[in-house]
Amino acid sequence: MVERIDSLTNKKIKDTAALHNRRQRAKQGRFVAEGLRLGEMAAAADWPLCYALYTAELAVQSRGAALLEQLAAKDCPCYETSPTAFAKAAATQSPQGILIVMEQRPVSLTDLAQVDKACRAGVPDQETQAPFFVVLDGLQDPGNVGTIIRTADAAGATGMILTKGSVDIYDDKTVRATMGSLFHLPVVNGVSVAELIAFAHELDLQLFATALDAAAQPHFTCDFQRGTAIAFGNEGNGVSEALLAAAQKVYIPMYGQAESLNAATSAAAILYEMVRQRYYKLS
Repeated sequence: MVERIDSLTNKKIKDTAALHNRRQRAKQGRFVAEGLRLGEMAAAADWPLCYALYTAELAVQSRGAALLEQLAAKDCPCYETSPTAFAKAAATQSPQGILIVMEQRPVSLTDLAQVDKACRAGVPDQETQAPFFVVLDGLQDPGNVGTIIRTADAAGATGMILTKGSVDIYDDKTVRATMGSLFHLPVVNGVSVAELIAFAHELDLQLFATALDAAAQPHFTCDFQRGTAIAFGNEGNGVSEALLAAAQKVYIPMYGQAESLNAATSAAAILYEMVRQRYYKLS
């Protein structure tokens, strides 16, 4: 028998609503994956699921019913809620009627060092490629960070590293913007610049950072076929001075009137230059 939740004061409704706050996410060690497509990605991933909340309207849809069956098969408790109770628990303005509360999965630099590059599915000649890591240095926009996680996953990155002061990867907007890539790409949060530099040395990675100064070279003149870590900086201030001092500086040439590119756009341009060099070597 399905357990139904109607009360706005129900503990699960209150606990779920609290997860939209960073401090509460850290306290509970959980986060929310909201929406039908993201729910499908979460259910298919090898990730610990706590429970799901859904509406009756979602349950009568073919995709919604299939998702609930998939969650039940994974022993994830599913609770039908009234529309008002669901709205209180949800973060979006027009919720789709399904959200899943999931356990956070902390990843360390040691974990990243042990990631086997051959596990990056869907990329040709995977075993021949040197690892590469995407570094976000103090980025604050959840949408940018989530989009870069998604792009890094698509480009076959080995992992991602966020320095201290960056946005929480479990922020609602960040999770939604990843479109499920958060469940596949290992991401380390809260790393100091000193730890990052030591990590690059340990793995013999060349360290690049985006910068707009005379010492920077165009990104397409760089050799990205070696083991690499590439850093993108804060939306307003760029890469920190400490990190710039330890890295080779690169920039994306621009020929129009725009002064700069969005952080996610910059990441896409450089990451796909890496893809071109690694997998589409042109004569």
